[in-house]
Amino acid sequence: MKALILWGGWDGHDPDPITKLFERKLKALKHEVTRVNSLKPLENLKELKTYDVIIPCWTMGEMTDKQWTNLDKAVKSGVGIAGIHGGMCDAFRGNLTYQMMTGGQFVDHPGGIMDYRVNVVDRTHPVTDGMDNFCYKSEQYYMLVNPANRVLAETAVDFDGSTQPVVWTKSWGKGRVFYSALGHSAQEFKDFPKVLAMTIRGLVWAAGGRCDGCYK
Repeated sequence: MKALILWGGWDGHDPDPITKLFERKLKALKHEVTRVNSLKPLENLKELKTYDVIIPCWTMGEMTDKQWTNLDKAVKSGVGIAGIHGGMCDAFRGNLTYQMMTGGQFVDHPGGIMDYRVNVVDRTHPVTDGMDNFCYKSEQYYMLVNPANRVLAETAVDFDGSTQPVVWTKSWGKGRVFYSALGHSAQEFKDFPKVLAMTIRGLVWAAGGRCDGCYK
């Protein structure tokens, strides 16, 4: 697998330490990883198409028209895109088509950092195979989402009694899309190693592979 990690944007979501962690984990699985603190790689469509997956960790910010057009074409051609929390689904807020590609957009996190339960609702998918429901402590994301997403895990929100998706997959053209709303900080992945393992599974799945050993 060949992965491109793009990190930057708002520092409050720990893009540097989180993507360093992802890089270490993917390299330990013998995957080739390029990690860049820039969106410039999006300017070369030919190079983008050599990757199996693009992993953005870039809360807010803006892409140029060329960068977006190339990202869109690359994913539609079969390159996966995968990410977490605000680094993927609170990024490039002005680009509505990007939000359609990723499957959702952050709205709020009522209650701030809090304890809540994540219910795994699809254990047939390679990302969540073998996972049980679990308790988590972080921001509980309230999001606008595509009803066509394949929801793998969800959570009940006390704020309004709704059920919000937490982890999902979808497609964009020929490309696989993976998203998890978990991972507000790098510390969370240390506190909840099963969530880190699930996330790495998602990154690998979006690249077209499996990571059956990630929970061991």
